[in-house]
Parts: sequence; C-alpha cells; structure tokens
Amino acid sequence: MRKSFITGLAGTELTVQEAAFLARERPAGLIIFARNVDTPEQLKRLIGDACGAIAAENTLVLVDQEGGRVQRLSAPYWRKLPAASTFADRIEAAHRIDEVVSAACTIARLTAHDLRAAGINVNCVPCADVPAPGAHDIIGTRTYGSTLETIVPLARAVAEAHMTMGVLPVLKHLPGHGRATVDSHLALPVVNACHDDLAATDFAAFYALRDLPAAMTAHVVYSAIDPTAPATTSAKVIAGIIRGEIDFTGLLMSDDLSMQALQGSIGERAGAAISAGCDLALHCNGNFAEMVEVAAAVPVMQDQAQQRFARCAAIAEREPAPFDVAGSERVLADHMEAAYRHQ
Repeated sequence: MRKSFITGLAGTELTVQEAAFLARERPAGLIIFARNVDTPEQLKRLIGDACGAIAAENTLVLVDQEGGRVQRLSAPYWRKLPAASTFADRIEAAHRIDEVVSAACTIARLTAHDLRAAGINVNCVPCADVPAPGAHDIIGTRTYGSTLETIVPLARAVAEAHMTMGVLPVLKHLPGHGRATVDSHLALPVVNACHDDLAATDFAAFYALRDLPAAMTAHVVYSAIDPTAPATTSAKVIAGIIRGEIDFTGLLMSDDLSMQALQGSIGERAGAAISAGCDLALHCNGNFAEMVEVAAAVPVMQDQAQQRFARCAAIAEREPAPFDVAGSERVLADHMEAAYRHQ
C-alpha cells in the first residue's frame, strides 16, 4: 500500500538515507526541482533509483514545467518554453483562437515528450486561475489570460495534450488563486470577495475543467466560505466548493506544505490537509527531517483516494501517441518569435 504523500529529494543523487526512507514509507510520488537536475542522464538515474527504492510500478514523478518563469528543467539540455499568458496574448492580437489553441496543444505535447524522456510522468499544469486587477503577480503570466474565454480552452488543450503523451496533468490552484494579493509562498492570502463573485469567475474556470483527472489546492483563505482556514486545510472549501459546487471528482493534492501560508509544524500541516479532504499531501523542499514528519502524519491511501490515484497512474503509464518532433519544434519556434514580437 502507498502512503498519502508526495515527497521531494535533497539533491542530484539519492542518498542512502533517502533510499531507506522511500523503501519504508512508499510515498505515492516524487517531485523534481531544479536542485535535483544536472544532466538528462543524471536525472534519469536519480528518478530510477528513487522509484526502484519505492518498488512499485505506479509511482508518480512530478515537475512544474509550466514555461516562462516556472520551468524546472532548463537550458542547456531542455527547451525554453513560453509562459502561458503568451497564448492569450496571441489570441488578443490576432483573434484566431483555434490556431493558437492548436499551437498550445502542440507545444504541450512536445513538453510532455521531453518529460517522458527524462522519466517524468506528471506535469503540474495547467494553471487555470483567473487573475484579478490588483492581485499579486505570483500567478500573472502563469495563467492563460484574464478571462474564461481564453483560460478554459487553452487550459483544456494543454491538459489533454499531456494525456495523449502519457503525462498526467495537474490542474491548479483550486478553487482559485487569481485574487490573492500576497504570494502564498511567503504569507497567507485572504480573499474577501463574495461567494457570487467567486462563483462567476474563479470557480467557473475550474467547473469547466472539472473532468480533468488531478488537481492541486490553493493556500488561500476565502472569507465568504471559511474565514478560519485556507482551502488546503479547510473541509468547508474542499467538501463544499471543490468537491461540491465545482464538482471535481479527481485526485486532489495539496500545494507545497513548506509554503509560509500554512501554520503549524510540517506534520500538522500534512495531517490537516488530509483531514480536510486532500487525497495527497505534497512536500517539496527535500528536508529529510520534515520528510519523516510528513510520512508519520499521513495514512495509507484508502478507498476513493486509492481509486483516484489508480486512475491517474493509468494515464501516466499510457504509451505516447505518435508524434512529429521536428514539426512541433517549428511550432514552438514560431510561437516564441511571435510572443517576442508582441512584447
């Protein structure tokens, strides 16, 4: 059986201590950051060693390869990818939404192709948050414009493109991070919008994408729903909004427990996320003492969580669809050139 958490690792090589921990605790997955990456060969070895220690066929291996300023695999071995907002910018400039959605799909398939080659089977995209005027730029260019008309079709195209290549997409950040006026990595955002306004914009984007297989929570307080706890640790938000009003039935993971928006020890944060309704607690920083604390605080996956995990693992084990790499590289180059001209 697998434990209800995803863990980071400290560096570019798996330590003896980490290997023993993974074998003992058997997390549902791993998450890769730039600190874990040197060369493609080294990264494949690290992932292989870690998955070998877990000794299961269905380990999820995550990364944030959004493009723009959030890209963990970078030059010289990996392609520079465009920020999500550049697709919406092209729609606004040219009014050809079908053409731009097609380009987003192609570039997403190329990204997934590269991730699979590195041993990664989950990408934490798309970001479907709806940015609001005056919000902090932590979301900014990471989402597909500022309206449902561009965010929803582009986010869906990117998610479905990843799945055709055997890479699981993770929709984020439910039920919406776009109104936050502070960076949740550093402080706790409190959104005071009324329920009706949230439902019409923030929640609506995720409702339109509710059939996607996996999603990540927001470390954001929505005072109209639960003034006492951020979504990640709020049963009111998860049961009432994410599972209820938005009707998301897929695998739900927390955002990184290490972020300063959350309070309490790392174990308390992990336990609170699972108790509130998250299927998996995500711990990213690779601090070994914290890894041990998270593992001790979460249960083995059971029932619905296990079923959701199995559905996601099946997507991450798919054979990639036939793919024209050279043609896709031309689409990427053309888009990057167009995005540069638009700046």
